[in-house]
This record gives sequence, C-alpha cells and structure tokens, in this order.
Amino acid sequence: MRRYPHRHRKSTGLRYPWFVTTEPRQRARSSLHKQLRKDALLDAARDLAAERGVREVTLVNVTARVGLHPTAVRRYFESREELLLELAEQGWADWRERLTAGLGGTTGLSAGQLAEVVSASLEQLPLFCDLLTHVVLSLEGAVRLERARQYKAAAGRAYDAMTQALVDADAGLDHAGAQTLLTAAMSCGAYLFQLSRPSATLRQLYAEEPRWAHDALRFREQLTGLLTAVARGAR
Repeated sequence: MRRYPHRHRKSTGLRYPWFVTTEPRQRARSSLHKQLRKDALLDAARDLAAERGVREVTLVNVTARVGLHPTAVRRYFESREELLLELAEQGWADWRERLTAGLGGTTGLSAGQLAEVVSASLEQLPLFCDLLTHVVLSLEGAVRLERARQYKAAAGRAYDAMTQALVDADAGLDHAGAQTLLTAAMSCGAYLFQLSRPSATLRQLYAEEPRWAHDALRFREQLTGLLTAVARGAR
C-alpha cells in the first residue's frame, strides 16, 4: 500500500470543505467556494494516490470521495489528466522548496553530499516521484495547449531556481552540470520509485526469491549512488 505525505492544506482545517459533503449538489457560485471545492478534489486525488498509486486514480472515485456527481468535476477539471497534472505542478514547487531547504546555503559540498541532498528532497515527495512517470507517458500530452503551457512554465521556473541553487552551493557545478544532475534525478527518481513500490504479487515473489529483490528497492540509497556518479562526472 502506498503512503504519500499530504501537503499542508491551507484552505481549510477540515479534511474536505464542509459544503462539499453536506450539500454535494449545490453548485459553488462564489470564487472562494469554487476554490475550496477544487482544493477538495485535489485533496481527494492525493489521498487516493497515497492509498492505491497514481494509476488507480479516476474521476469517479475522486468525486465519490468528496460527495459530488461525476459530471460536476468538469466545472473544475476537464479530465483526469488535467487534475493529476495540477498535482504534478504543485509537486515542482514542493521539490524546489525541499531542495533549497536541504542545501540551506551550505557551500563546498562533495559530490556525495550534493547527491544526498537531492535524493532526500525527492524521497520526501513520493507522490511527485510517482507523477513524474505519468506526466511524460500520459498527462501533459492529453490536456489543452494552454494547460500544457502553464504546466511547462511552472516546472521551468522551479527547474531554473533549483539549477541556480545547485550552482550557488559552490560544489563544482556550472549551470550545465547542475542541469545534468537534475535531469538524472528526475529520470532515475521516477524509474526507481516505481521499482521500489512492487505489487503484492512481486512482494511475494521477492520474499520467495530474495535474489530478485534488487538494489532498486532501496530507493534513496540507490538514487544517491547514481547521482553521486553523475555529480562527479558533471564537475
């Protein structure tokens, strides 16, 4: 079973806004109520992804969780892909915050220390790691052009900020080297995350055949080792 930490919900102290569950068919007319209902749908998708993984999140089970009719979600998101893409967009902001906080203004880090900071920042965001795979495979190519542009712009801003933070850490990386490290972190992190969350069938198989429970099941350790090699080569 997948467990993702929840983002801090700023909109309300409740799990979901009161008006969603008590009056599910009442259309949210004010801009505030619309935002609260949109937040509730995102929170429900986040919870479902934590329980079942991103691939199992559907508009039907999202709307069921917040007490809305499935057709009502179209007022806030045109599709499942658009809803999940918004979670991915939020994930980029979270990654930037965690990476810059992990660096903490420290300079002169070794390749291994730098890799450890980057790996730790991704380990703290399992939902984002899961989404990274689906963004490329199905999400960003299935939404309207302007929505895809919005996602790319937000991801680009976070990527540029993290690139500069890695350069400012004075760990021997120029902009090209920092970008190489981030690209490796994204691609390796997304792949290793999927390997590190085996299905019930594979968990049983690995228990019976430990030799097949490969190192990729140790997400952070394996990712740190790969990124250390990349950081050394990118210097």
